[in-house]
Amino acid sequence: MTDVYEDIKKGEKGAWISIGAYLLLSAMKLGAGWMFASEALTADGFNNVTDIVASLAVLIGLRISRKPPDQEHPYGHLRAETIAALIASFIMASVGLQVLIAAVRNLWQGEFVSPGLEAAWVALAAAAVMLGIYAYNVRLARRIQNQALMAAAKDNRSDAYVSIGAATGIFGSYLGVPWLDAVAAIIVGLIILKTAWEIFTDATRTLTDGFDVQQLVNLRATVERTDGVKAIKDIRARIHGSTVLVDVIIAVDSSMSLMESHEICDIIEQRMIRKHGIRNVHVHVEPDVTA
Repeated sequence: MTDVYEDIKKGEKGAWISIGAYLLLSAMKLGAGWMFASEALTADGFNNVTDIVASLAVLIGLRISRKPPDQEHPYGHLRAETIAALIASFIMASVGLQVLIAAVRNLWQGEFVSPGLEAAWVALAAAAVMLGIYAYNVRLARRIQNQALMAAAKDNRSDAYVSIGAATGIFGSYLGVPWLDAVAAIIVGLIILKTAWEIFTDATRTLTDGFDVQQLVNLRATVERTDGVKAIKDIRARIHGSTVLVDVIIAVDSSMSLMESHEICDIIEQRMIRKHGIRNVHVHVEPDVTA
């Protein structure tokens, strides 16, 4: 479990990088959006302001998840990561709705102002920065199998797409289609909502002990191919923060000694670590009575 806590500590670095980037980019976008009269860039800036809050929620969740097990939490506090991802999805959804409503209202009322071309270059520069941060965070999240950091990485990617969309709208508006800036703001809102929904569904599936069926099939195959295993009576798995917990009931030859059956359990645990990176496996042994 020590390795898990060390990985979570590494994940905090990714959250801090996101927070620092959002602080800088939100100030830059809001200032440029106001200065160059771009609705899309201003919406993108407000999106980054809420990303600061979402990233802080992720950071707090990671900090809580590092707390060791106690009397009330014998499995530790690792699910705080998933709760942090869930909170981040709510924050993102609220912002997406606000951006969408404001953009639709302005488009309906025909309130168009052609923004300055400088706003588009600001948006493209911000997109390049966020794509770099996304690449860093997604690699780290996959390496340490951290759901909260993966949610933050998806948010980074969404923000990059949002900035690219905002730049497209600004360019179009500058070229004589003034309503395109408002349309770009609507697309920004929809992208934010889509990302929020993806993070929400992943988090709720984890909190309700949902697990990928194909991955469970792969885990079952690993156990079945272990020498000495006659049958698998049951196998279950669930995600607990950054870890996967597996419970399996196997049948072995009824003439085996306790020591021999215990050795089979050890082999299964070693294979789970080597093939799937899963360290938390509970194996229950029963005698095979079918022979």
